[in-house]
Amino acid sequence: MKKKSLEIILQKVPNFKEPKPDLEQYITPAEIASDIIFLAYQYDDIKDKTVVDLGCGTGIFSIGAAIFGAKKVIGIDKDEKSIIVAKEYSKKINQKIIFKVQDIKNVDIDCDTVIMNPPFGAQKSNKKADRKFLEKGFEIAKVIYSIHLLKTFPFIEKMILSLNGKIDFSKKYEFPIKHSFDFHGKKVVKYDVVLLRTLTN
Repeated sequence: MKKKSLEIILQKVPNFKEPKPDLEQYITPAEIASDIIFLAYQYDDIKDKTVVDLGCGTGIFSIGAAIFGAKKVIGIDKDEKSIIVAKEYSKKINQKIIFKVQDIKNVDIDCDTVIMNPPFGAQKSNKKADRKFLEKGFEIAKVIYSIHLLKTFPFIEKMILSLNGKIDFSKKYEFPIKHSFDFHGKKVVKYDVVLLRTLTN
């Protein structure tokens, strides 16, 4: 399958019905999600592999990984409503994905690859949340694909090095977040983010 074909499929993944600001629930744009899935596929990190999507939301990365031939896909999120949406849509498009309602701190699964868009930690209640997700990725996976605010990269890089990890690929994106909450003043705000491919051992 071509990347553009995947993007078209991922554009149909449902958004959050009742997004929660404290969980920073913003769906990853299909254009970015499809590019990341395609990159992971090219690195041989998806096909016939066990892939875990931490903080999966409505399942955009999980669905992409399943379509690109993962042996097993597990999507995990602590928000039950998001998991319900993800389950319903994956069933509708005939993709066998395991979705679990679970806090990431309780995740204990060995896998080949973690692909995730963790919270950026922009909300006070969620500060440094992205680092907690990374730490869990190091516990369970051989390779991690994660998105972070570009301005936090120096801190993330230090953390990865302190965990004896290695960033072997990075790519910058402009990440648009549409008006979702009352405190949003603009229709769309664009953030500079960076994708990291991190080897954990």
